[in-house]
Amino acid sequence: MAEIRNYTLNMGPQHPAAHGVLRLVLELDGEVVERADPHIGLLHRGTEKLAETRTWIQSVPYMDRLDYVSMMCNEHAYVMAIERLLGIEVPLRAQYIRVLFDEITRLLNHLLSVGTHGLDVGAMTMVLYTFREREDLMDMYEAVSGARMHAAYYRPGGVYRDLPDRMPRYEVTPFKNAETVRRLNAAREGSLLDYIEDFTERFPKCVDDYETLLTDNRIWKQRTVGIGVVPPERALALGFSGPMLRGSGIEWDLRKKQPYEVYDRVEFDIPVGVNGDCYDRYLVRIEEMRQANRIIRQCVDWLRKNPGPVITADHKVAPPRREEMKGGMEDLIHHFKFFTEGIHVPAGEAYAAVEHPKGEFGVYLISDGANKPFRMKLRAPGFAHLSAMNEMAKGHMIADVVAIIGTMDIVFGEIDR
Repeated sequence: MAEIRNYTLNMGPQHPAAHGVLRLVLELDGEVVERADPHIGLLHRGTEKLAETRTWIQSVPYMDRLDYVSMMCNEHAYVMAIERLLGIEVPLRAQYIRVLFDEITRLLNHLLSVGTHGLDVGAMTMVLYTFREREDLMDMYEAVSGARMHAAYYRPGGVYRDLPDRMPRYEVTPFKNAETVRRLNAAREGSLLDYIEDFTERFPKCVDDYETLLTDNRIWKQRTVGIGVVPPERALALGFSGPMLRGSGIEWDLRKKQPYEVYDRVEFDIPVGVNGDCYDRYLVRIEEMRQANRIIRQCVDWLRKNPGPVITADHKVAPPRREEMKGGMEDLIHHFKFFTEGIHVPAGEAYAAVEHPKGEFGVYLISDGANKPFRMKLRAPGFAHLSAMNEMAKGHMIADVVAIIGTMDIVFGEIDR
Protein backbone atom coordinates (compact mmCIF):
# COMPACT_ATOMS: atom_id res chain seq x y z
CA MET A 1 0.00 0.00 0.00
CA ALA A 2 1.37 3.43 -1.00
CA GLU A 3 2.34 5.80 1.81
CA ILE A 4 0.14 8.91 1.95
CA ARG A 5 2.49 11.86 2.41
CA ASN A 6 0.25 14.89 1.86
CA TYR A 7 -0.96 16.44 5.07
CA THR A 8 -2.17 19.80 6.34
CA LEU A 9 -0.34 21.82 8.99
CA ASN A 10 -1.50 24.85 10.95
CA MET A 11 1.35 27.35 11.23
CA GLY A 12 0.61 30.03 13.79
CA PRO A 13 -1.00 32.15 15.04
CA GLN A 14 1.36 31.89 18.05
CA HIS A 15 4.42 31.14 15.88
CA PRO A 16 6.86 34.08 16.35
CA ALA A 17 7.59 34.24 12.61
CA ALA A 18 3.84 34.47 11.93
CA HIS A 19 3.92 37.85 13.71
CA GLY A 20 1.42 36.94 16.36
CA VAL A 21 -1.89 36.92 14.51
CA LEU A 22 -1.40 35.08 11.20
CA ARG A 23 -2.70 31.55 10.76
CA LEU A 24 -1.17 29.83 7.76
CA VAL A 25 -2.74 26.58 6.61
CA LEU A 26 0.03 24.71 4.82
CA GLU A 27 -0.64 21.71 2.59
CA LEU A 28 2.55 19.69 2.59
CA ASP A 29 4.11 16.90 0.61
CA GLY A 30 6.67 15.71 3.14
CA GLU A 31 8.43 18.96 4.00
CA VAL A 32 7.64 20.69 0.70
CA VAL A 33 4.82 23.25 0.59
CA GLU A 34 2.15 22.39 -2.00
CA ARG A 35 -0.23 25.18 -0.98
CA ALA A 36 -0.17 28.03 1.55
CA ASP A 37 -3.46 29.58 2.62
CA PRO A 38 -3.18 32.67 4.87
CA HIS A 39 -6.10 33.13 7.28
CA ILE A 40 -6.45 36.66 8.59
CA GLY A 41 -8.99 38.41 10.79
CA LEU A 42 -7.47 37.57 14.17
CA LEU A 43 -6.72 41.25 14.88
CA HIS A 44 -9.72 42.90 13.21
CA ARG A 45 -10.74 46.15 14.93
CA GLY A 46 -12.95 47.71 12.27
CA THR A 47 -10.89 50.90 11.91
CA GLU A 48 -12.62 51.94 8.66
CA LYS A 49 -16.06 51.58 10.28
CA LEU A 50 -14.98 53.25 13.54
CA ALA A 51 -13.89 56.33 11.55
CA GLU A 52 -17.53 56.94 10.58
CA THR A 53 -18.39 57.56 14.24
CA ARG A 54 -15.42 59.81 15.07
CA THR A 55 -14.68 63.38 14.03
CA TRP A 56 -11.99 63.88 11.38
CA ILE A 57 -9.39 64.76 14.03
CA GLN A 58 -10.33 61.91 16.38
CA SER A 59 -9.40 59.34 13.74
CA VAL A 60 -5.75 60.50 13.57
CA PRO A 61 -4.66 58.30 16.54
CA TYR A 62 -6.39 55.29 14.92
CA MET A 63 -3.96 55.62 12.00
CA ASP A 64 -0.97 55.12 14.34
CA ARG A 65 -2.38 51.76 15.37
CA LEU A 66 -2.71 50.39 11.83
CA ASP A 67 0.92 49.68 11.06
CA TYR A 68 2.31 50.23 14.54
CA VAL A 69 5.88 50.31 13.20
CA SER A 70 5.25 53.12 10.66
CA MET A 71 3.03 55.38 12.72
CA MET A 72 3.50 58.85 11.22
CA CYS A 73 3.43 57.60 7.62
CA ASN A 74 -0.11 56.28 8.22
CA GLU A 75 -1.15 59.64 9.67
CA HIS A 76 0.41 61.39 6.68
CA ALA A 77 -1.82 59.70 4.08
CA TYR A 78 -4.91 60.36 6.20
CA VAL A 79 -4.28 64.08 6.77
CA MET A 80 -3.29 64.54 3.10
CA ALA A 81 -6.66 63.10 2.02
CA ILE A 82 -8.46 65.54 4.37
CA GLU A 83 -6.38 68.45 3.03
CA ARG A 84 -7.37 67.55 -0.54
CA LEU A 85 -11.04 67.63 0.44
CA LEU A 86 -10.56 70.95 2.24
CA GLY A 87 -8.37 72.45 -0.50
CA ILE A 88 -5.94 74.01 1.98
CA GLU A 89 -2.24 74.78 1.68
CA VAL A 90 0.22 73.37 4.23
CA PRO A 91 3.02 75.75 5.38
CA LEU A 92 6.41 74.88 3.86
CA ARG A 93 8.10 74.32 7.22
CA ALA A 94 5.38 71.81 8.16
CA GLN A 95 5.99 69.98 4.86
CA TYR A 96 9.70 69.67 5.65
CA ILE A 97 8.92 68.43 9.18
CA ARG A 98 6.56 65.82 7.72
CA VAL A 99 9.20 64.60 5.26
CA LEU A 100 11.77 64.52 8.09
CA PHE A 101 9.54 62.34 10.24
CA ASP A 102 8.41 60.18 7.33
CA GLU A 103 12.05 59.22 6.81
CA ILE A 104 12.69 58.75 10.54
CA THR A 105 9.67 56.42 10.43
CA ARG A 106 11.16 54.60 7.42
CA LEU A 107 14.28 53.92 9.47
CA LEU A 108 12.17 52.70 12.40
CA ASN A 109 10.31 50.32 10.10
CA HIS A 110 13.30 48.93 8.20
CA LEU A 111 15.33 48.45 11.39
CA LEU A 112 12.56 46.31 12.84
CA SER A 113 12.04 44.54 9.51
CA VAL A 114 15.69 43.61 8.95
CA GLY A 115 16.30 42.83 12.63
CA THR A 116 13.31 40.52 13.07
CA HIS A 117 13.81 38.91 9.64
CA GLY A 118 17.28 37.95 10.83
CA LEU A 119 15.78 36.68 14.11
CA ASP A 120 13.17 34.62 12.23
CA VAL A 121 15.84 32.70 10.32
CA GLY A 122 18.24 32.35 13.24
CA ALA A 123 20.52 35.41 13.22
CA MET A 124 19.82 36.38 16.82
CA THR A 125 22.39 39.18 17.24
CA MET A 126 20.90 41.31 14.47
CA VAL A 127 17.80 42.39 16.37
CA LEU A 128 19.91 43.62 19.33
CA TYR A 129 21.85 45.93 17.00
CA THR A 130 18.80 47.33 15.20
CA PHE A 131 16.84 47.95 18.39
CA ARG A 132 19.74 50.01 19.75
CA GLU A 133 19.17 52.57 16.96
CA ARG A 134 15.38 52.34 17.28
CA GLU A 135 15.72 53.66 20.84
CA ASP A 136 17.28 56.89 19.52
CA LEU A 137 14.59 57.26 16.86
CA MET A 138 11.82 56.73 19.39
CA ASP A 139 13.35 59.47 21.52
CA MET A 140 12.84 61.78 18.52
CA TYR A 141 9.18 60.74 18.36
CA GLU A 142 8.82 61.37 22.08
CA ALA A 143 10.47 64.80 21.87
CA VAL A 144 7.88 66.14 19.39
CA SER A 145 4.74 64.32 20.47
CA GLY A 146 5.21 63.05 24.01
CA ALA A 147 4.71 59.44 22.86
CA ARG A 148 7.35 56.92 21.81
CA MET A 149 5.09 55.10 19.35
CA HIS A 150 1.57 56.41 18.80
CA ALA A 151 2.45 60.01 18.10
CA ALA A 152 -0.74 61.57 16.65
CA TYR A 153 1.60 64.39 15.58
CA TYR A 154 0.35 65.21 12.06
CA ARG A 155 -2.76 67.37 11.74
CA PRO A 156 -4.87 68.52 8.80
CA GLY A 157 -3.07 71.71 7.75
CA GLY A 158 0.35 70.91 9.24
CA VAL A 159 1.76 69.37 12.40
CA TYR A 160 0.76 69.66 16.06
CA ARG A 161 3.69 71.87 17.11
CA ASP A 162 7.17 73.01 16.07
CA LEU A 163 10.32 71.06 16.86
CA PRO A 164 11.46 71.55 20.49
CA ASP A 165 14.56 73.63 21.29
CA ARG A 166 15.60 71.27 24.08
CA MET A 167 15.91 67.50 24.28
CA PRO A 168 14.77 65.67 27.43
CA ARG A 169 17.83 64.54 29.44
CA TYR A 170 18.67 61.59 31.63
CA GLU A 171 19.12 62.22 35.35
CA VAL A 172 21.22 60.45 37.96
CA THR A 173 19.28 57.59 39.58
CA PRO A 174 20.23 54.60 41.77
CA PHE A 175 20.60 52.69 38.48
CA LYS A 176 22.56 55.32 36.50
CA ASN A 177 25.64 57.03 37.95
CA ALA A 178 26.90 60.51 36.98
CA GLU A 179 29.39 59.18 34.44
CA THR A 180 26.76 57.06 32.64
CA VAL A 181 24.32 60.00 32.59
CA ARG A 182 27.01 62.33 31.21
CA ARG A 183 27.71 59.88 28.38
CA LEU A 184 24.00 59.36 27.61
CA ASN A 185 23.35 63.12 27.56
CA ALA A 186 26.32 63.98 25.30
CA ALA A 187 24.06 64.31 22.21
CA ARG A 188 21.18 65.88 24.16
CA GLU A 189 22.74 69.20 25.08
CA GLY A 190 21.13 71.08 22.19
CA SER A 191 17.83 71.05 20.30
CA LEU A 192 16.02 68.15 18.65
CA LEU A 193 17.63 69.09 15.32
CA ASP A 194 21.10 68.82 16.93
CA TYR A 195 20.15 65.40 18.28
CA ILE A 196 18.89 64.23 14.86
CA GLU A 197 22.02 65.56 13.15
CA ASP A 198 24.22 63.69 15.63
CA PHE A 199 22.25 60.51 14.85
CA THR A 200 22.65 60.95 11.06
CA GLU A 201 26.43 61.20 11.50
CA ARG A 202 26.55 57.94 13.49
CA PHE A 203 23.99 55.96 11.52
CA PRO A 204 25.93 55.06 8.30
CA LYS A 205 28.48 53.23 10.49
CA CYS A 206 25.61 51.36 12.14
CA VAL A 207 24.32 50.22 8.72
CA ASP A 208 27.86 49.03 7.94
CA ASP A 209 27.66 46.92 11.13
CA TYR A 210 24.38 45.34 9.98
CA GLU A 211 25.93 44.51 6.62
CA THR A 212 28.98 42.99 8.33
CA LEU A 213 26.63 40.71 10.27
CA LEU A 214 24.37 39.68 7.39
CA THR A 215 25.18 40.70 3.82
CA ASP A 216 27.98 38.17 3.15
CA ASN A 217 26.96 35.79 5.92
CA ARG A 218 26.99 32.28 4.45
CA ILE A 219 23.96 31.02 6.41
CA TRP A 220 21.92 34.19 5.74
CA LYS A 221 22.54 33.84 1.99
CA GLN A 222 21.62 30.15 2.05
CA ARG A 223 18.32 31.06 3.71
CA THR A 224 17.43 33.99 1.41
CA VAL A 225 19.10 33.71 -2.02
CA GLY A 226 16.69 32.21 -4.54
CA ILE A 227 13.86 32.01 -1.98
CA GLY A 228 10.45 33.56 -2.73
CA VAL A 229 11.43 34.73 -6.24
CA VAL A 230 8.87 37.05 -7.86
CA PRO A 231 9.53 38.13 -11.48
CA PRO A 232 8.88 41.83 -12.26
CA GLU A 233 5.73 41.21 -14.35
CA ARG A 234 4.22 39.04 -11.58
CA ALA A 235 5.13 41.61 -8.92
CA LEU A 236 3.14 44.21 -10.88
CA ALA A 237 0.22 41.85 -11.48
CA LEU A 238 0.03 40.92 -7.78
CA GLY A 239 -0.19 44.59 -6.73
CA PHE A 240 3.20 44.74 -5.03
CA SER A 241 4.65 48.11 -4.03
CA GLY A 242 7.56 49.43 -1.98
CA PRO A 243 10.63 47.21 -1.40
CA MET A 244 8.66 44.12 -2.51
CA LEU A 245 8.22 45.67 -5.98
CA ARG A 246 11.62 47.34 -6.17
CA GLY A 247 13.28 44.08 -5.08
CA SER A 248 11.96 42.58 -8.33
CA GLY A 249 13.72 45.29 -10.34
CA ILE A 250 10.90 47.80 -10.95
CA GLU A 251 11.91 51.37 -10.16
CA TRP A 252 8.63 52.65 -8.75
CA ASP A 253 8.59 55.05 -5.81
CA LEU A 254 5.78 57.55 -5.18
CA ARG A 255 8.29 60.02 -3.72
CA LYS A 256 9.87 60.30 -7.20
CA LYS A 257 7.01 59.40 -9.57
CA GLN A 258 4.18 61.30 -7.86
CA PRO A 259 6.01 63.69 -5.48
CA TYR A 260 4.10 65.00 -2.48
CA GLU A 261 5.12 67.54 0.18
CA VAL A 262 8.76 68.51 -0.58
CA TYR A 263 10.15 65.24 -1.94
CA ASP A 264 10.83 66.98 -5.26
CA ARG A 265 13.21 69.34 -3.40
CA VAL A 266 15.43 66.69 -1.79
CA GLU A 267 17.99 64.43 -3.42
CA PHE A 268 17.89 60.66 -3.05
CA ASP A 269 18.15 57.51 -5.16
CA ILE A 270 15.75 54.59 -5.59
CA PRO A 271 17.49 51.25 -4.91
CA VAL A 272 16.24 48.32 -7.00
CA GLY A 273 16.94 44.58 -6.91
CA VAL A 274 17.80 42.22 -9.76
CA ASN A 275 16.59 38.73 -8.88
CA GLY A 276 13.37 39.43 -6.95
CA ASP A 277 14.27 37.06 -4.09
CA CYS A 278 14.38 37.51 -0.30
CA TYR A 279 18.04 38.52 -0.44
CA ASP A 280 17.46 41.33 -2.96
CA ARG A 281 14.57 42.70 -0.90
CA TYR A 282 16.87 42.74 2.13
CA LEU A 283 19.53 44.68 0.14
CA VAL A 284 16.88 47.17 -1.05
CA ARG A 285 15.84 47.87 2.56
CA ILE A 286 19.45 48.32 3.65
CA GLU A 287 20.09 50.87 0.88
CA GLU A 288 16.77 52.61 1.59
CA MET A 289 18.01 53.23 5.13
CA ARG A 290 21.09 54.96 3.74
CA GLN A 291 18.94 57.09 1.41
CA ALA A 292 16.51 57.97 4.22
CA ASN A 293 19.48 59.13 6.31
CA ARG A 294 20.53 61.33 3.38
CA ILE A 295 17.03 62.91 3.17
CA ILE A 296 16.95 63.51 6.94
CA ARG A 297 20.24 65.44 6.76
CA GLN A 298 18.87 67.70 4.00
CA CYS A 299 15.67 68.37 6.00
CA VAL A 300 17.68 69.22 9.13
CA ASP A 301 19.80 71.73 7.16
CA TRP A 302 16.70 73.42 5.70
CA LEU A 303 14.79 73.53 8.99
CA ARG A 304 17.74 75.19 10.77
CA LYS A 305 17.72 78.09 8.31
CA ASN A 306 13.98 78.59 7.76
CA PRO A 307 11.70 79.30 10.71
CA GLY A 308 7.98 79.79 10.13
CA PRO A 309 4.48 78.54 10.92
CA VAL A 310 3.92 74.78 11.16
CA ILE A 311 0.14 74.68 10.80
CA THR A 312 -2.44 76.53 8.72
CA ALA A 313 -3.81 79.84 9.99
CA ASP A 314 -7.38 78.84 9.01
CA HIS A 315 -9.10 78.44 12.39
CA LYS A 316 -11.92 76.42 10.86
CA VAL A 317 -9.28 73.69 10.32
CA ALA A 318 -6.72 74.24 13.11
CA PRO A 319 -7.26 75.72 16.59
CA PRO A 320 -5.94 79.22 17.37
CA ARG A 321 -2.81 79.57 19.49
CA ARG A 322 -3.43 79.44 23.22
CA GLU A 323 -2.44 83.09 23.81
CA GLU A 324 -4.93 84.18 21.11
CA MET A 325 -7.65 81.97 22.55
CA LYS A 326 -7.16 83.50 26.01
CA GLY A 327 -7.30 87.03 24.67
CA GLY A 328 -10.01 87.19 21.98
CA MET A 329 -13.68 86.19 21.92
CA GLU A 330 -13.56 85.14 18.23
CA ASP A 331 -10.62 82.87 18.91
CA LEU A 332 -12.31 81.42 21.99
CA ILE A 333 -15.36 80.56 19.86
CA HIS A 334 -13.12 78.96 17.20
CA HIS A 335 -11.37 76.95 19.93
CA PHE A 336 -14.66 75.77 21.44
CA LYS A 337 -16.23 74.82 18.08
CA PHE A 338 -13.06 73.05 16.95
CA PHE A 339 -12.80 70.82 20.02
CA THR A 340 -16.54 70.09 20.35
CA GLU A 341 -17.76 69.76 16.74
CA GLY A 342 -14.47 69.33 14.87
CA ILE A 343 -13.85 70.25 11.23
CA HIS A 344 -16.70 70.38 8.72
CA VAL A 345 -15.23 69.01 5.49
CA PRO A 346 -16.91 69.90 2.17
CA ALA A 347 -18.77 67.07 0.42
CA GLY A 348 -16.64 65.12 -2.04
CA GLU A 349 -14.14 62.30 -2.25
CA ALA A 350 -10.35 62.14 -2.22
CA TYR A 351 -7.57 59.56 -2.35
CA ALA A 352 -4.10 60.24 -0.98
CA ALA A 353 -1.20 57.80 -1.05
CA VAL A 354 2.26 57.95 0.47
CA GLU A 355 5.40 55.89 -0.09
CA HIS A 356 5.02 54.07 3.20
CA PRO A 357 8.05 51.97 4.27
CA LYS A 358 6.12 48.84 3.22
CA GLY A 359 4.76 50.19 -0.08
CA GLU A 360 1.86 52.35 -1.26
CA PHE A 361 -0.38 53.18 1.69
CA GLY A 362 -3.51 54.95 0.53
CA VAL A 363 -6.54 56.50 2.23
CA TYR A 364 -9.77 56.99 0.29
CA LEU A 365 -12.25 59.31 2.02
CA ILE A 366 -15.82 60.28 1.17
CA SER A 367 -17.32 63.31 2.90
CA ASP A 368 -21.00 64.29 2.94
CA GLY A 369 -20.20 67.72 4.40
CA ALA A 370 -20.47 66.60 8.03
CA ASN A 371 -17.88 66.67 10.82
CA LYS A 372 -17.21 62.92 10.38
CA PRO A 373 -16.12 60.86 7.38
CA PHE A 374 -19.05 59.30 5.49
CA ARG A 375 -16.81 56.42 4.39
CA MET A 376 -13.14 55.52 4.70
CA LYS A 377 -11.22 52.83 2.80
CA LEU A 378 -7.57 52.02 3.47
CA ARG A 379 -5.20 50.62 0.84
CA ALA A 380 -2.75 48.58 2.92
CA PRO A 381 0.43 47.44 1.11
CA GLY A 382 0.84 44.36 3.33
CA PHE A 383 -2.54 42.95 2.26
CA ALA A 384 -1.45 42.63 -1.39
CA HIS A 385 1.89 41.12 -0.33
CA LEU A 386 0.30 38.52 1.94
CA SER A 387 -2.12 37.59 -0.86
CA ALA A 388 0.91 36.33 -2.82
CA MET A 389 1.92 33.94 -0.03
CA ASN A 390 0.75 30.84 -1.91
CA GLU A 391 2.59 31.77 -5.09
CA MET A 392 5.81 32.66 -3.26
CA ALA A 393 5.89 29.63 -0.95
CA LYS A 394 4.87 26.85 -3.37
CA GLY A 395 7.68 24.35 -3.89
CA HIS A 396 9.74 25.63 -0.94
CA MET A 397 10.36 23.94 2.41
CA ILE A 398 8.51 24.74 5.65
CA ALA A 399 11.60 26.61 6.94
CA ASP A 400 11.52 28.83 3.82
CA VAL A 401 7.96 29.92 4.66
CA VAL A 402 9.45 31.68 7.71
CA ALA A 403 11.98 33.54 5.50
CA ILE A 404 9.18 34.55 3.08
CA ILE A 405 6.97 35.94 5.87
CA GLY A 406 10.00 37.89 7.11
CA THR A 407 10.79 39.37 3.68
CA MET A 408 7.19 40.59 3.29
CA ASP A 409 7.65 42.82 6.37
CA ILE A 410 4.00 42.43 7.30
CA VAL A 411 2.26 44.06 10.25
CA PHE A 412 -1.28 42.89 10.86
CA GLY A 413 -2.77 46.12 12.16
CA GLU A 414 -3.04 47.38 8.57
CA ILE A 415 -3.87 43.99 6.99
CA ASP A 416 -6.77 43.12 9.32
CA ARG A 417 -7.72 46.76 9.97
